[in-house]
Amino acid sequence: MRSAKDFFAPLAVGAPTPLREIPARPSRAIHFFDPSNAKMAAKIPDMVGKVDVLLGNLEDAIKADNKLAAREGLVSIARSTDFGPTQLWTRINSLDSPWGLDDLTTLVSEIGDKLDVIMVPKVQGAEDIHYVDRLLAQLEAKAGLEKPILVHAILETARGMVNVEEICGASPRMQGLSLGPADLAADRRMKTTRVGGGHPGYLVRQDPVDGDIDGPRTTYQQDLWHYTIARMVDACAMHGIYPYYGPFGDITDVVACEDQFRNAFLLGCVGTWSLHPKQIAIANKVFSPSPEDVAHARRVVDAMGDGTGAVMLDGKMEDDASLKQCLVMVELAEQLAAIDPELKKQYDAIEAS
Repeated sequence: MRSAKDFFAPLAVGAPTPLREIPARPSRAIHFFDPSNAKMAAKIPDMVGKVDVLLGNLEDAIKADNKLAAREGLVSIARSTDFGPTQLWTRINSLDSPWGLDDLTTLVSEIGDKLDVIMVPKVQGAEDIHYVDRLLAQLEAKAGLEKPILVHAILETARGMVNVEEICGASPRMQGLSLGPADLAADRRMKTTRVGGGHPGYLVRQDPVDGDIDGPRTTYQQDLWHYTIARMVDACAMHGIYPYYGPFGDITDVVACEDQFRNAFLLGCVGTWSLHPKQIAIANKVFSPSPEDVAHARRVVDAMGDGTGAVMLDGKMEDDASLKQCLVMVELAEQLAAIDPELKKQYDAIEAS
C-alpha cells in the first residue's frame, strides 16, 4: 500500500513537484482543431485570446493515415505560437491504440513546456491514470520541465462511469472530466444516434384529463444526460477538479446547443467543448454568469458581513448557504473579468448603475 504522504511526491527523479491544488483557470470553451488541417492551423494565432482553451485533437475525427501529420502539426503550431492567456490542450489517442504512447513521448519532449493539459479518452479506471501519471513524470524529468502537465479524462464507457470517483482521485495531475456522450451511449447500448443533447422520445406525458387517454396531453422532453452529468459533477467537486460538458454534435441547432450548455452550467460544469467557432460564442455566453446574477451575488456578499446569521434582500432570506452560492458566482466573475475585457465592462457597468 502506498503511503498517503507519498501522494504529492514526484513519480520520477527530477520530475516537477505535483500540484496540491488545481488552479481555477477559466475554460468556458475547449475548442477542438485538427492540427493536420492547414486551413485550421492558419487560424490558430488569430484565435488566441478569443477562446479560453485551444485543443489540438489527435484522436477521433483524425483518420488513421493522418495521425502522424496531426501530431507533427501540433508540435509545429505550439512552437510557433504565443498562446498568451489561452491554454493549449491536446487529446491524445486512446491508451490501447497504436498511437497513444508515441503521442505522449513526442509531445512532452517536443512541446511539454507549452502544454497545459493532456486529455485522455476512454478512461476505464484509476489504472489508466496511474499509467499516464508515471509516464508523464519520467518524460517531464527527461525534458527538464519545471511544472507538471495536467491530465483530463473523458467519460466514454459504462465502466469509466462506475469508476468515476476513483478516476478523479487517481493522481494530483487530475484537472477535470468531460462527458463523452456518443461513445458512452454506444457502450451503454442507449438507443440514440445523436452526439449529445436531448432526444424527442425521452419524455414524460401529462396524466389523462378526466380519464381520456386519447385527449390532448402535454409532453415534456427530458434530459438523457442529467444523471451522468450530476454524478460527474459530484465526483469532481469531491476531489477539487473541474467537470465539463462534451460535444454538441448538431452544429446548425444553436438554440438546442445553448439549452444543453446551460443545463450543464446550472448543474455545476465549468465549460464545454466547441466543435465549430459559432459554438465558442455560445459557450462564452452560457458559462459566464450574467451581469444581473453577479450584481445580486455581490449585494448578498456585502450584506452578509462576517457570513453568519441571515438578512432580508428584496423580500428573500439570505443566509450562510446563500453566501456560499454567491461567492462561487463572484469568484468566477472575477476570474473571467481578468481575461475578458468586454465582460468586465458589463460587470462593472451594472454594479455602477
